[in-house]
Amino acid sequence: MAKKSTFKLRNPFIYEGYEGPEYFCDRTEETEELISNLQNGRNTTLVSPRKIGKTGLINHAFNRIKQQERDAVCIYIDIFHTQNQYDFVQTLGKAIVEERLLDTRTPMAKVLSYFSHWRPTISPDPVTGNPTVSIAIERSNTEYTMKNIFEYLKQSGKEVYVAIDEFQSVTDYPEQGTEALLRSYIQFIHNVHFVFSGSKQHLMYEMFGSPKRPFYQSTAMLTLLPLHEEVYYDFASRWFEGKKGSLSREVFQQLYHLFDGYTWYLQSVLNRLYESERHVTDYQQVRAAILNILNDKGSQYEMVMTFLTDNQRNLLIAIAKENCVAQLQANDFIRKHELPSASSIKKALAVLQDKDLVYQTPKGYIVYDRFLDLWLKRTFA
Repeated sequence: MAKKSTFKLRNPFIYEGYEGPEYFCDRTEETEELISNLQNGRNTTLVSPRKIGKTGLINHAFNRIKQQERDAVCIYIDIFHTQNQYDFVQTLGKAIVEERLLDTRTPMAKVLSYFSHWRPTISPDPVTGNPTVSIAIERSNTEYTMKNIFEYLKQSGKEVYVAIDEFQSVTDYPEQGTEALLRSYIQFIHNVHFVFSGSKQHLMYEMFGSPKRPFYQSTAMLTLLPLHEEVYYDFASRWFEGKKGSLSREVFQQLYHLFDGYTWYLQSVLNRLYESERHVTDYQQVRAAILNILNDKGSQYEMVMTFLTDNQRNLLIAIAKENCVAQLQANDFIRKHELPSASSIKKALAVLQDKDLVYQTPKGYIVYDRFLDLWLKRTFA
C-alpha cells in the first residue's frame, strides 16, 4: 500500500518490484502492444518463463496508463500461492481495497465503510511497518463475493485494468469449473480490461488456445522474449557511466549469455557489481559477484535439497551437470550419472517439475533457477 518513493535509488539495478520508468529497460514494443490491446478492449494473455520480466512489463504499462488516464484504476495480483477460490477472492478483494485507499481523493473512512461487508482492517506490516489491509470473507460466501467483486468493478464508472499473474494456478483449484465461472463474469465487463500472465507456458497456451476451454480465443496473445543484448548493454553501461565508471561490452556479453538474457538474474548480478565496482573490465569481477550471491543463497538451497528423495536429488544434480538434457530416459544419460530405472526417473521428474525445480524448454530439461543450477554445479562437481 505504500506509495512509491520519490528518492533517487542508490542502486539502479532493481530485481524486485517496479520503481518507475527510469529504472526500466526498454520493452518499448511490448509496452505499446500491451497498452494498445487493453485500451482497445482486447484482454491480453502474457506468457513467458519466470524471471524474464513479465511483472515489470505489466507495472510499466500500468504506470503509462495512469499517466494517460488520470482516473484509471490499475490492480495487480499474483495468485501463485493461492490454492482455491477462497484464496483468489481474498487476494483480489484485498488488492481492490488497497488500491482505493491509495486514492487520496477518497477519504479512508469512506473506503472502509463502502467495503464494510468484507470487514477490512488496517495494520502495520510486521517487517516494513507499512500499513497493510486484511479482509474477512466468509468461506461459504466465496462465489457470491466473487460475483460482487466483478459487479463492483463493472459499476465503478472507471476504466479498470486488472493483471492476474500466474493465472494458470486456477487450474489446480479443487472447485470444479473455476475457469468457466471467471469467464462468465469477465466477458460482460467492458470497462474492465484484463492481463492474464503465466509462466507455465504449456498450461497457459492450453487454457487460451484449446477449443474445449472457457477462455478459448478470448484474448490477444503476447509472448515475452529476453531483452536484446545491445539494448540491455546500453541501459546497464549508462548507469555505470553515470557514476564515472564503465562496463566492458565483452564482459557484459559473457554475463548476458550465461543467463540467456533472463532479466532477474542479470539485474541481480549487475546490482552487486554496481555496489562494489566502478569499472567492470574483467569477467573475474562477475564471477566474484555471482559467488557472493550463491553464498547468500547456499543455506536456502541446502534446505531445498533436504526435502528431496535420493532419486529426485540425483536427477536434479545430473541435469545441472549436463546444462540441458533432451532425453532424460536415454540409456547413456542414466549410465553416466548412475541413475535408477526410467520409470523411477519419470516419477522423480514429475515431482521436480511440480516444485518448479526443473523446466522443460524446446531443447530439453534444465534446472529452472539459474543460480541453483550454478550452485549445484559448484557443490557437486
